[in-house]
Amino acid sequence: MKLLKRNKKDGSPTISTASLPDIVFMLLFFFMVSTVTRKDTIMVSNNLPKADQIEVLGKRDPIMYIYVGVPSSRYNYAGSQTTIQLNDRFSKIEDIPAFIMSERSKKDEQLHNQMITALKIVEQTKMGIVTEVKKQLREMNALKINYITKKGNMISSF
Repeated sequence: MKLLKRNKKDGSPTISTASLPDIVFMLLFFFMVSTVTRKDTIMVSNNLPKADQIEVLGKRDPIMYIYVGVPSSRYNYAGSQTTIQLNDRFSKIEDIPAFIMSERSKKDEQLHNQMITALKIVEQTKMGIVTEVKKQLREMNALKINYITKKGNMISSF
């Protein structure tokens, strides 16, 4: 009842704001913990093929991503040809060995044999480009390859 005791000057009850900073900091910590930051900005279209037998990778640390597809509408300056994206820039097939070496240099030497190359390839991409990418990976001894897909029935997509 003390909180609802009316102030004689203006007639409104007084409200304690002592717990307001606690609430603000709890919300701040919640959003800091629950927010996921994206490693790369995806600059190619994101129309992935579907697969019905999908396995989720456990540890994300030793994964390097290669994106192949047509540049999205935000990046129309890159043209409409199928391109390769390594990290946050468009690249050529010849840049893949340097990319692999730079990614390996960022990790511990013990993780080099465990590193997985994740290929995120748009559904309409021609197989010739995929073969060239895989050839470059084979030359760099990056033999663990994972294809990123959407969950679904691949027969119904035809």
